[in-house]
Amino acid sequence: MTKIKIDTALYERAKKAASAAGYSSFEEFVTYLIEKELALLESSSEDRNAVDEQLRGLGYIE
Repeated sequence: MTKIKIDTALYERAKKAASAAGYSSFEEFVTYLIEKELALLESSSEDRNAVDEQLRGLGYIE
C-alpha cells in the first residue's frame, strides 16, 4: 500500500464524509473517489477521440 500526504483539515473533512456516507474506512472512500475521477477523465479523453474521428470522417479536420 502506498502512502500519500494531505492537508490535515482536508483529511478530517474526508474522514467525516466517509463515515457519514457509510464507508467502512477512510481508505475505501478515497479509493472510490480516485477511481470515480479517473473514470471521468478516461471517458472524457475517449469521447474527444471519438468526436475527432467523426469530424475527420466528415472532412472537417485532417
